Amino acid sequence: MMLDAMDAASIIGYFKGKSILVTGATGFLGKILVEKIMRVQPDVHKIYLLVRAIDEPSAKQRVQQEVIDAELFDLLREKHGKGFQQFVEEKVVALAGDIIYENLGLETPMLEALAKEIDVIVNIAATTNFYGRYDVSLDVNVMGVKHLCHFAKQCANLKMLMHVSTAFVSGFREGLILEKPINPGESLREGTHLDIDAELRLVREVKKELTAMNSNSSSSSDDAHNDDKKKKTEERTAMKELGLQRARHFGWSNTYVFTKAMGEVLLGQLRGDIPVVIMRPSIITSIREDPVPGWMQGTRTIDTIIIGYAKQNLSCFLANLNFVMDVIPGDMVVNAMMAAMVAHSEEKGAQVVYHSTSSLRNPATYNVLYQSGLRHFYENPRVGKDGKVIPTREMYFFPTIARFHLYMIFTYKIPLEILHLVNLLLCGFFSRLYNDLNRKYKFVMHLVDVYGPFAFFKGCFDDMNLERLRLTMAMKTPEDRMFNFDPKTIDWDDYFTKIHIPGVLKYLCK
Repeated sequence: MMLDAMDAASIIGYFKGKSILVTGATGFLGKILVEKIMRVQPDVHKIYLLVRAIDEPSAKQRVQQEVIDAELFDLLREKHGKGFQQFVEEKVVALAGDIIYENLGLETPMLEALAKEIDVIVNIAATTNFYGRYDVSLDVNVMGVKHLCHFAKQCANLKMLMHVSTAFVSGFREGLILEKPINPGESLREGTHLDIDAELRLVREVKKELTAMNSNSSSSSDDAHNDDKKKKTEERTAMKELGLQRARHFGWSNTYVFTKAMGEVLLGQLRGDIPVVIMRPSIITSIREDPVPGWMQGTRTIDTIIIGYAKQNLSCFLANLNFVMDVIPGDMVVNAMMAAMVAHSEEKGAQVVYHSTSSLRNPATYNVLYQSGLRHFYENPRVGKDGKVIPTREMYFFPTIARFHLYMIFTYKIPLEILHLVNLLLCGFFSRLYNDLNRKYKFVMHLVDVYGPFAFFKGCFDDMNLERLRLTMAMKTPEDRMFNFDPKTIDWDDYFTKIHIPGVLKYLCK
């Protein structure tokens, strides 16, 4: 059973002397977790970071450059002063490996030594590309889980496996979405049965067919290089299309959420009696409180709108401003992860699912984000390259896809076609204008294709399990508040205006 009561002291105390393996540490959430553990518990034994690299020195260099050197670690750097680097070297171990391989791509002696030492495994590694290659997404998001489970079973002292998924494994359902595991064979489209092995076989067969087709088309040695490039492009396109086709066949909107759902199923099947927690965050946004408010890495769905508007590439978008966008700050997700690790440690056979979300307890609408953005840009006007102030104009939002497409055809598509013809007749006189407008048109259409489903999402994520965990948390001291993950404590208007939007402009809007 879960612990009856927890406070900051019990969470901090839990990580003392522990050895933790983290995958995906070079990503946004991974960095926040590593920094937080090192900051609150300097007596953690070791944090092993599995990163893709050709050897140990390369792995060490990658961890140093991509993780430790990040601004996120400034508070920790300040705390340790001149001894910071030595502290990092004592606590952080970079491992050259990859979850897509058997034994995580590690040599046997290293694997055996790790298996004796690891107390906690945290799997954050994922390919998050919505329209990524199907083979790559399956390798990381599905087979990666299998390889980690296999390793976890070899760990003599393992107390917990924390797996980070996404709330959108539920697809874009309407109504209340419960915190429950996905059953083997379960899919979102009625009449379909999802067989993971069959999907893996399908990818192998399609790749084999592509290879056979390509080997039949022989070419001269002069064209060999171009031919090879073409084959790789064809394979990449075929794999991307296959991923999207299979996702939509089973009722998911994109390859990312589809393969993450499969990863969860596989984890449920292979975990044995290992205590497992599946954390499903919704759209993760910038850090709200500590260590660096507004810090972020990687563009989220809602940030693309902010960036597009800031760069003047976006004057309209597809969204119903009254709809709720489910967002949650990255530090709150990490706080929930740490509390859940402590609560379910050594709970043999347990599998608990948590939604780290906001739509049920403290919903934020698209209108809140939009009004916050307007206010931010009115108060902090942007200045163009010519030194002139860029006027803050209101954006137009289309509440239906049909109206949006109609607008885009008449406002952009038809004028673009006319401009294209005129440009040809005038020997390219309007090339620059045409290319600029065409780029903006394609940018908006791509955004709508990728993010459209989020804009009309009518689901609401139940977080009763996480609420139960919250109720065990004491919130009496400033230390306790360091582990706050209650969405009700967020003032969305204040957060977007003063923290998130400035963070997006500082860290993402290059």
